[in-house]
Amino acid sequence: MKHTKVKDLLESTKTLHEVNAKGWVRTFRNNQFIALNDGSTLQNIQCVVDFENTPEDTLKRITTGAAVSVTGELVESKGAGQKFEIQVSKLEILGDCDAEKFPIQPKNKPSLDFLRENAHLRVRTNAFGAIMRVRSVLSFAVHSYFQEKGFVYVNTPIITGSDAEGAGEMFKVTALPFDNTPRTEEGKVNYKEDFFEKETNLTVSGQLEAETYAMALGQVYTFGPTFRAENSNTSRHLAEFWMIEPEVAFNNLDDNMDLAEDFIQYVIKYTMEKCADDLKFLEGRLLDEEKSKPAAERSELALMDKLNFVLENNFKRVSYTEAIDILRNSTPNKKKKFNYIINEWGADLQSEHERFLVEKHFKCPVILFDYPANIKAFYMRLNEDGKTVRAMDILFPGIGEIVGGSQREERYDVLIEKMKALGIDEEELSWYLDTRRFGSAVHSGFGLGFERLVLFVTGMTNIRDVIPFPRTPGNAEF
Repeated sequence: MKHTKVKDLLESTKTLHEVNAKGWVRTFRNNQFIALNDGSTLQNIQCVVDFENTPEDTLKRITTGAAVSVTGELVESKGAGQKFEIQVSKLEILGDCDAEKFPIQPKNKPSLDFLRENAHLRVRTNAFGAIMRVRSVLSFAVHSYFQEKGFVYVNTPIITGSDAEGAGEMFKVTALPFDNTPRTEEGKVNYKEDFFEKETNLTVSGQLEAETYAMALGQVYTFGPTFRAENSNTSRHLAEFWMIEPEVAFNNLDDNMDLAEDFIQYVIKYTMEKCADDLKFLEGRLLDEEKSKPAAERSELALMDKLNFVLENNFKRVSYTEAIDILRNSTPNKKKKFNYIINEWGADLQSEHERFLVEKHFKCPVILFDYPANIKAFYMRLNEDGKTVRAMDILFPGIGEIVGGSQREERYDVLIEKMKALGIDEEELSWYLDTRRFGSAVHSGFGLGFERLVLFVTGMTNIRDVIPFPRTPGNAEF
């Protein structure tokens, strides 16, 4: 008999004579009540076992984590909080689970640190089941938005010879042996003998390649894995993460800001509609977590309020220069409450500054634009003042920067000068420069770290908890 998802059984409009459900036991009470979950929903379905006519050996095998198949009648539930339950007529143990050794016991309320050490099993908890369903729906919403707008999905290379960000924090890709590595006469690694016959790395961004496609297809987007060899162990950094990067020909910075605001509101609204139960649960989880924090560290907004804050407010557009004046004259800056004091124009803003602008000063999402050129990437369009670039960052409550983008430098001669000043090899990026040689035009794009978005939407506070198997310094398990 074909089994029915728990979600569909719970949403049934009528009782059913015979159904089959398969899943994992969350709890088993009084030798009678199985709480069964199959991952299709946050909710469990109660399965009532006829314990008097079930062999003792079988009852002993119904433990938390065991995989079971139940067949029986879907009837209206006598218990509170659920519409239907299954009166079990046939029960089969599909996979035993040793209760003494199974590390994920709901009654023990395992810590997030413990669950990270058991990332292969943590998705069996309510919290991580909810997070991963939200992540899945958000991912679909990303594609849905761009496809509805006529964007072309482009798969950019994971292995690349270029460093799009110019930060140098890249993972090398090589097939050369570590022992007896071939060397040139000068003693350097001889990459001519390597697989690609040149030095290659895992990509930090698909942007540069996406730009080339935007200059033929008009509007494109990438959505794929990226890698940063940044030795950072913070709650906001991963070594492997997913990036969403649209690039649009003929868009200037204002168009870019319009696109980013519309996109991010769309995907959040879509996910709120599709994942109401999961988000409600995650809001409750966050409230419990906040209770253990000092009052000063607690969020001023509950999770759903924070999401509605983004949906219901227009994003305030503020120049970097105006933001610096606001921050320099702010009370926390004057009283030295900021960890990083703002003294002068040109400072690189930290999360605490970004959150102050959003949460305290403007009380709405903020888009900062026209940043100093020397703190931004080489490909951003230089303004007429010669010292700022057409960059933009979107700032959200509780998280700070969530989107970074710019109008790209479309002028060949200006781009060449910027690359020379930064020591970027023109030969290595000759293919990128070709888009400025042959039919160049104004174009813009932005990047959004997908895990940052999932972090914001789920209310989690550590980015390692919103990706199935986190990769961080010293950690590449599973």
